[in-house]
Amino acid sequence: MAKLLLLNGPNLNRLGKREPEVYGSETLDDIEHNVREVVEAVQYQLDAKQSNHEGELIDWIHEAEGVYKGIIFNPGAYTHTSIALRDAISSITVPVIEVHISNVHQREEFRHTSLLAPVCRGQIVGLGTAGYQLAAKYFTLND
Repeated sequence: MAKLLLLNGPNLNRLGKREPEVYGSETLDDIEHNVREVVEAVQYQLDAKQSNHEGELIDWIHEAEGVYKGIIFNPGAYTHTSIALRDAISSITVPVIEVHISNVHQREEFRHTSLLAPVCRGQIVGLGTAGYQLAAKYFTLND
């Protein structure tokens, strides 16, 4: 059975409470449930993890090699700051799709640059939590 990894970075455990005017009212559990429905409908398996710690995210990316068909990754604020996460993504052959709930290009200027996008398969921004499901559909349709 093909497997996808859903990774969420710092502060995404606060979804549903944190700035609902920006991020909506869905929780991380809601997102995981919705993505799981998409992948299980096509006989895929989903593993979902969240961490506020950069090193833990890096370890999970490294461990994905040879295990997962793809990674759906919302790196949160690390998007704009982490060369280490960029290096981790570029060190594996597993494709990564970067996902952001808000449109980072319509927000503060420091959010306009992703250090990770150049080493990711693609980037989905500004489509709310549906962006996660779209990333999952991409992987399941491109089998």
